[in-house]
Amino acid sequence: MEPPAPRSFAPAEAGALLAGVTLLVIGVGLLVGWLAGSLKIGLIIGAVLGLPAGVGCVYLRYHESL
Repeated sequence: MEPPAPRSFAPAEAGALLAGVTLLVIGVGLLVGWLAGSLKIGLIIGAVLGLPAGVGCVYLRYHESL
């Protein structure tokens, strides 16, 4: 039997995953900030945590393709 072919890298799918995870974490940060009484701080914290989370998710998904 032949080994399975490695997954191909789909840039559009990777971009959608990056944007989706980043926006999800920013939204959670915004919600937490709203509950705490400061939308700006929640947005900043969500963005600071969201960007590395999005990059990390893309890396975990496509690390075999790189």
